[in-house]
Amino acid sequence: MKDFDVIVIGGGAAGLLCALTAGQRGRRVLVIERANKVGKKILMSGGGRCNFTNLHVEPSRFLSANPDFCISALSRYTQWDFIELVNKHGIAWHEKTQGQLFCDESSKQILNMLLRECDDEGVIIRTGCEIKRVDQDHGFSIIAGQEQYSADSLVVASGGLSIPKMGGSGFGYDLARQFGLNVLPTRAGLVPFVITDTIKDLTSHLSGVAVHAGVNAHGQTFVDDMLFTHRGLSGPAILQLSSYWREGDTLEINLLPAMDMRNMLLSAKKARPKLLLRTLLAEYLPKKLVLTLETLWWQTAAERPLAEWQDKLLSAIADKLAHWAIRPAGTEGYRTAEVTLGGVDTRDLSSKTMESKPCSGLYFIGEVVDVTGQLGGFNFQWAWSSGHVAGHYV
Repeated sequence: MKDFDVIVIGGGAAGLLCALTAGQRGRRVLVIERANKVGKKILMSGGGRCNFTNLHVEPSRFLSANPDFCISALSRYTQWDFIELVNKHGIAWHEKTQGQLFCDESSKQILNMLLRECDDEGVIIRTGCEIKRVDQDHGFSIIAGQEQYSADSLVVASGGLSIPKMGGSGFGYDLARQFGLNVLPTRAGLVPFVITDTIKDLTSHLSGVAVHAGVNAHGQTFVDDMLFTHRGLSGPAILQLSSYWREGDTLEINLLPAMDMRNMLLSAKKARPKLLLRTLLAEYLPKKLVLTLETLWWQTAAERPLAEWQDKLLSAIADKLAHWAIRPAGTEGYRTAEVTLGGVDTRDLSSKTMESKPCSGLYFIGEVVDVTGQLGGFNFQWAWSSGHVAGHYV
């Protein structure tokens, strides 16, 4: 039996931040990671440059059955605190768009920073370690691989179901249930849509075409880039919307969100009467998309100049461009989802410490908890904040 003060299950963003914070308090800390190396999601994030936080962190950017739960942790370890740590290690960074912060060079810098901090505090990390059993009796006892470990405090930072090839699993949910915590239903978030109906051939034909669009579903609207894929729709706008979309919902696409299209079309009819509609729209949208929409919506009038269009027909086309309704068959699921929605019920956790209410000494942090950020560095900030808070109390 090897004794520690704290055992952290999961060597991702939340787990490592928690481990180094506890280590700074003089705690003897062990991190157990089932994958062959820690921080796989950190390494892959932001196209290899790690979108490590956002300048505009606020509770409204997070989804949870209890929207207020995240306030305490986010206010006690802010984006500015993490930026200070990044600066301390001399990591150059930049704001890309909408407050999203990325490393200038590589996401490896963020992981190496965390590992150096852990090493400085004597944190022990074990990788490729499958946990076989967890018991509680005057602390916690864990059998992992061929070893048995014990600790007064146990922190579950095992993530969710997203991207199983990166180590995503339901282990943390099972552990929560084992110790009497409620687990809310989970689903894939920040994930592309799959389209299987008659629109599929059109979206497949447009694979690789991107457009700046407004997308709306379930009372939420996001304006950002949207990408057509061979399976359906992706891109930042779609990923954002996917966390709010529900099975069976129709999503609405505004292909020119910054423009009053009815006014634009009717004005063009007066000013440029000989112009074809596709020629006009190709000034604002990718030509391949315009030709596809022509086939879908006005093929019989394709060669008719604007002067010959009735105003009500141009208004109808404007309405279609602003309210293109598509009903996805579903999402690509956990295979490509960046996050898992739902998870450990926050009603069973202390927002101040992240400690379990039913089971003293047991903590849940990061993605395994029912707190999910929007796209843009918010999920990393939740990992840092919840990890830091737990690290102060374990």
